[in-house]
Amino acid sequence: MNPGSGLQAGLKNRHLSMIAIGGVIGAGLFVGSSSGIATAGPGILLSYALVGTLVVLVMRMLGEMSAANPSSGSFSAHADRALGRWAGFSIGWLYWFFWVVVLAVEATAGAKILEGWVPAVPQWGWALIVMVVLTATNLVSVGSYGEFEFWFAGIKVVAIGAFIVIGALAVFGVLPGVHSDKAGLGNLTDHGGFLPNGPGTILTGVLLVVFSFMGSEIATLAAGESENPQRAVTKSTNSIIWRIGVFYLGSILVVVSLLPWNDPAIKEKGSYVAALDSLGIAHAGEIMNFIVLTSVLSCLNSGLYTASRMAFSLGQRGDAPKAFAKTTSRGVPMTAIIASVVFGFVAVFFNYKFPDSVFLFLVNSSGAVALFVWLVICFSQLRMRKIIQREAPEKLVVKMWLYPYLTWATAALIVFVLGYMLTDTEGESSGRTTVLLSLMVAAVVIVIAVVKQKVVGDRSTVALESDDKTDKVPVG
Repeated sequence: MNPGSGLQAGLKNRHLSMIAIGGVIGAGLFVGSSSGIATAGPGILLSYALVGTLVVLVMRMLGEMSAANPSSGSFSAHADRALGRWAGFSIGWLYWFFWVVVLAVEATAGAKILEGWVPAVPQWGWALIVMVVLTATNLVSVGSYGEFEFWFAGIKVVAIGAFIVIGALAVFGVLPGVHSDKAGLGNLTDHGGFLPNGPGTILTGVLLVVFSFMGSEIATLAAGESENPQRAVTKSTNSIIWRIGVFYLGSILVVVSLLPWNDPAIKEKGSYVAALDSLGIAHAGEIMNFIVLTSVLSCLNSGLYTASRMAFSLGQRGDAPKAFAKTTSRGVPMTAIIASVVFGFVAVFFNYKFPDSVFLFLVNSSGAVALFVWLVICFSQLRMRKIIQREAPEKLVVKMWLYPYLTWATAALIVFVLGYMLTDTEGESSGRTTVLLSLMVAAVVIVIAVVKQKVVGDRSTVALESDDKTDKVPVG
């Protein structure tokens, strides 16, 4: 924890472990994987492996910087120091914007499930209830956020673990009481081959799955409020490989082995529900709806926490209203939380009132922020490694592999993915629309950052000059 920051070390090691694990399992994994499978077939595994590798490398870089200097601003604070005030300001506000939009998306997704169970309460009512409850949780203390996230993430982890074990037993034909005629490793190649729609779909698949990985960096923000930030960051960075390997690649491998990739049920019911249904498990749809709801609530809880801590850090650095940096006696940045929630509520309102215009713009214009954040982490690490080596080499407890070559290769791959998105022109939320609108919003934020820096810089210069003149006035 940063001394004098106002935040308190209210997160226990078990909270941080689960935040780190839960952070990589977003609702997008359960909801979004079906479109990826329909596009790339079993080859979607390569798409997940490619993005997973990218996330592991980016998290390694972030881990190196955060272990040396844990901060609630994480990559924004590192960018501030390594690349300049404009970079920390821009990426901090873009990231905040991303999570505020996510709040609206997840609140609506959760409300749809809850309305299906209790139709008496309208969808907007459920969205309101969910947002109010989780806001209250975050306002109580960081410990209550950690406790909620511990149980939300725990349910997700147990559910995916059980799904992988049951699915693997069925694939190998040893699951008692189940005789699935469709399950088997043959599904990986029997229906048009491993890449039925050609190798180009691997990259199209990357575009479909990349955003379900956003959230893996939350552990480095939360580390600033833990008892031993350096240990927490090191642990979460070192464990990211197996987390992505098991939860993403493991569970998707089970899905495409249990069912042929082109089974219509995958698109109709969703990949995980279809896979459970194929085993004849009773109430598979309701079970998966409960797990998706847990993931949605976890994502909302973490999204609110992350947005408020980024706003707090921006306030501390003078890049947001000073009120954002004020905390309650329990170490909670109340103003930052309320400001984030208010914008979340506004976005929810737009989702119900103008879903195909204003809200679609918000979703598209924040869509590529994940890739921008990763790119900034790459460039920050290139500079920060030299700064750390010069000032405090003993703090390099986590090191990026093959520095600087692998860092440059990662940055090049991210730029390539962004470039490839520009070739996707289908639909209102096409890759091209997402990249161009996100670039437009990023450009606006960067212009504000540069102008702010220039104005503040000019004022500082004027103040210094006036101080000099004052000193030279003869006394008496």
